[in-house]
Amino acid sequence: MFDIVFKDESLLAVNKPCGLLSVPGRSLNRKDCLINRLHGKFPEALLLHRLDMDTSGVIIFARTLTAQKSLAKAFEKREVNKKYVAWVDGIIKDEAGEIDLPIRKDMQHSLPPKHIVDFEYGKPSITRWKVSDRNELSTRLDLYPVTGRSHQLRVHLKEIGHPIIGDPIYGMKKERMLLHAEKISFNHPEDHQWIELECPAPF
Repeated sequence: MFDIVFKDESLLAVNKPCGLLSVPGRSLNRKDCLINRLHGKFPEALLLHRLDMDTSGVIIFARTLTAQKSLAKAFEKREVNKKYVAWVDGIIKDEAGEIDLPIRKDMQHSLPPKHIVDFEYGKPSITRWKVSDRNELSTRLDLYPVTGRSHQLRVHLKEIGHPIIGDPIYGMKKERMLLHAEKISFNHPEDHQWIELECPAPF
C-alpha cells in the first residue's frame, strides 16, 4: 500500500509508489489516490504538496490544522528543501549546473495539457542539478528545485536535451519514469528543529 517514512502527532511522511495519484483525478476512474488510501488509516491527514503520478518518493502530510498552516507558509516562502533523483537520457559532461527557464501550462496545443518553456508568459523556474553517476547511455542526477512549478524537473530536463528516462509525456514511456523524491527537509512545525526525511531511490 505505502511505507510510512515518519510519523508523530503533527506530521506524517510516506513513500508514494510510482503510478499512484497524490489526489483524485477529474474522471471517475481516477479516484484511487494516495490521500484517499491514507484517510483509511489516518483520516486527519491534510495535504501539503503533491508528486506527479509517475514520480515516486517521500511526501509529507500535516495531522493538525496548526501544522498545515505552518508548513504551507514554509512552502510558500521556499523554506522547504527537496532533493530528487533521476536517470536521464544521454551523457551530461558537466558535473553540476543550474537550469533557469520560465514555465507555463499550454492549454491550447496538447491534450492532456503539457507544460512548456515560455520566455514571455512563463513563471520563473529554477532547478539546480549535480551528476551522481553515468553509464554508456545515460546520466544519474541529483536535482534540487528552487521553485516548485508543476512538471518543472521534467520540462527543464527535456529542454536541455536530456529527458527523464521513462517520462510518458516529455520523453519515451517505459516501465516506469526514473524520477524519485528522495529527501525533504524543513523546520518542524512544533519544535522548529530542522528535520530531514529521506527515502532512498529504488534505482
